[in-house]
Amino acid sequence: MLPIHAQAPDFTLKNQDGNSQSLSDQKGKWTLVYFYPKDDTPGCTKEACAIRDVFEDFQKLKVAVFGVSKDSPESHKAFAEKYGLPFTLLSDPSGEMISAYGAWGKKTWFGKQIEGIQRVSYLIGPDLSIVRAYPKVDPANHALELLADLRKLVA
Repeated sequence: MLPIHAQAPDFTLKNQDGNSQSLSDQKGKWTLVYFYPKDDTPGCTKEACAIRDVFEDFQKLKVAVFGVSKDSPESHKAFAEKYGLPFTLLSDPSGEMISAYGAWGKKTWFGKQIEGIQRVSYLIGPDLSIVRAYPKVDPANHALELLADLRKLVA
């Protein structure tokens, strides 16, 4: 996990439409970066759809949303279309950005210890520093937790 107040590592990754997106483009804006293991799996779908369901609130607060996994832009596009996800999904096939944000590591999957993407999120402030870090995300309730924090921070 990255510490609070640390500068968020910059990145340039392809989104679900094959276009490049960089964190540096978000300077002056609030940004949510959330990491998830795999498109169209139960927990990842639950988390993405929960964010989708309150996305209008994120827009009202002028917060950009980036979901990040190792899946390809094509996989992201299919996932976004299937569930009507209105926010940006970024592809990090090398895992470089995922590692830079401390979202790669040991986790338990079906009772086994494996290495993989951990479900973590960061709220990044307009100065591109880490304002909040969420090391253990509950996919069903995370969107509401984020909104509650953002309403306090952005107001």
